Amino acid sequence: MSRVLEDLLALLKLEPIEENLFRGPSQDLGFRQLFGGQVLGQSLSAASRTVPPERQVHSLHGYFLRPGDASMPVVYTVDRVRDGGSFTTRRVVAIQKGQPIFTGMASFQGMEPGFSHQVQMPQVPAPEECLTDVEQMRAQADRIPERLRDKFLGPKPIEMRPVPYVDPFSPQPREPRWSVWFRANGPMPEDPQVHRYLLAYASDFNLLGTAMQAHGMSILNPRLQLASLDHALWFHGDLSMSDWLLYAMDSPWTGNARGLAMGRVFTREGRLVASVSQEGLMRLREATPG
Repeated sequence: MSRVLEDLLALLKLEPIEENLFRGPSQDLGFRQLFGGQVLGQSLSAASRTVPPERQVHSLHGYFLRPGDASMPVVYTVDRVRDGGSFTTRRVVAIQKGQPIFTGMASFQGMEPGFSHQVQMPQVPAPEECLTDVEQMRAQADRIPERLRDKFLGPKPIEMRPVPYVDPFSPQPREPRWSVWFRANGPMPEDPQVHRYLLAYASDFNLLGTAMQAHGMSILNPRLQLASLDHALWFHGDLSMSDWLLYAMDSPWTGNARGLAMGRVFTREGRLVASVSQEGLMRLREATPG
């Protein structure tokens, strides 16, 4: 297992403080604010620790309430809302500095037979035919702000291969639709819950970037203020973060300083394993004179 992946899995494991109370460390991805995917993954980890292992999470719905501080740990409280005959429901609140920064609901269910259908995976080049985002960025390393260079170009716990690569230094308006192959950068534990935590973490990458494509904007634009507002994630069956997964994303709408993006996650064989939706703040500040 790579060191960066080991660190991320340790980040998602959490420390039990008291019954229904957990604490998780934070990571700094190079920005001032806490990465939303960390809170999603840790919230799901906290909720899952209070649920029997025969029930797997099938949905997570959350709201980001305040910006998180990447230099501080996060405390998670879990409310055991319901333990029903078929479904288990948990409410999670993430807290920093005595204030909630995120609240979410997670629902769990055991395996049952039933109807089955799914949409088709888009036709894209295989992951072996694509460069990683780090390989693409290294070709333009001198254009990355120095304070972010190590974060952007260093080893990543999740390997990503965009299809196609969208140049963040020369953004052009294009259809708000793209895909990213991704997988864990190293061997994973067998525990299926851990693979779900990691998918929740990864699901926060690239969604708002998809919405910005229609407007020729990049996350590197210093006038752009971005923040996840809410996030919904549905799991559709077993998945493995050790194998390549395709994150197919599109944005149906932007307006009123917000953007909506949706995504579907497929195995490389074309099986749909998760669906995602997110609305985020997309605010363009006025240019500062000089």
